[in-house]
Amino acid sequence: MKYVVSFLLLFSVSAMYAQRTIVESLEARRAGEGTVSVHEEPYIASLIGLRYTGNASSPQTLKARGFRVQVYAGNNSRVARNEAQRVADKVKETFPEMPVYTYFQPPRWLCRVGDFKSIEEAHVAMRKLKGSGEFKEVAIVREQINIPIE
Repeated sequence: MKYVVSFLLLFSVSAMYAQRTIVESLEARRAGEGTVSVHEEPYIASLIGLRYTGNASSPQTLKARGFRVQVYAGNNSRVARNEAQRVADKVKETFPEMPVYTYFQPPRWLCRVGDFKSIEEAHVAMRKLKGSGEFKEVAIVREQINIPIE
């Protein structure tokens, strides 16, 4: 019986510590240590310990170093912008499973395809894009990519 009571006491103490927030752990007084005082807004305090779920309209992603396939690079003009968008629409139509990114990176408009973790994956996609006959200037570039969180 003595062991059961000791076990229950130990379990309840560990459960009590497990349910503390990080702020409560920091503010706990311990012999021989200094004290920490954290001042935050009640809204911030209510968020501590909650898992970020993101915006429902946009899927969660991680950013990482990887590769994309560049299918268009133009200059700084309205014509280049329209051409980059036209190429992006063509890629979406031909390869709907591949993510397409069209943006302005001074001094030019770019259209890049995919989020590839390895250069081998990017090379396979590059061959598919070249093989379609629609895209002439195709090259693999190193870039920050989006990796979806599942």
